[in-house]
Amino acid sequence: MRNTTLRSQRTGVAQGDVEVFSEFDSGGSMWTGTGVRERRMPIRFERPFNAIPAIQVTASLMDMHQETAHRSELVADRITPEGFEVVFRTWADSRVARVRAAWMAIGDLPFEDDWDVE
Repeated sequence: MRNTTLRSQRTGVAQGDVEVFSEFDSGGSMWTGTGVRERRMPIRFERPFNAIPAIQVTASLMDMHQETAHRSELVADRITPEGFEVVFRTWADSRVARVRAAWMAIGDLPFEDDWDVE
């Protein structure tokens, strides 16, 4: 577990909801394949954070075939102050038609009184 203290006047929140993929109508490998499969969706923040923010990712839609086991992982990866990637993984015989992910980033944003002395 990691605790982070944020200064309230600099705390910023960015959030969104994105379609990671939709493959049931195109016959993509998430729907028709087997074994380990992965999809990545890059996210760019409107305004970069000062440092790497805390990211929360959750499924806002998972459309999976009812006759196979529902094996999945949904995570944030490659997190930077400018953005991150939403990553969905499945394996074995799971059949996934489509996935949407809701995300939230919380961190330190630039402040108008910030200035850098060199």
